[in-house]
Amino acid sequence: MGAHSRKCDWCGSGTPIVRDMEPVNPEFQYWCEDCARALIIKGDPIETYRELDGEPIYGRLLDEHCTLKRFYSFATA
Repeated sequence: MGAHSRKCDWCGSGTPIVRDMEPVNPEFQYWCEDCARALIIKGDPIETYRELDGEPIYGRLLDEHCTLKRFYSFATA
């Protein structure tokens, strides 16, 4: 199943914008914008990720909401 036909693994309704490439729990790999923002604000951002939409939506969320800068890596296809 392609990422475009998936739903957010957390809320079950949003369209995923990012995939966690090293998930702690494999049942939660795909995150919509609202759930991804909530993760960042909570202080638990995805560190190794792949943007699904072709534009850096998750990267912008990190810039806007992440107060503790860590090392993040983009996964290559």
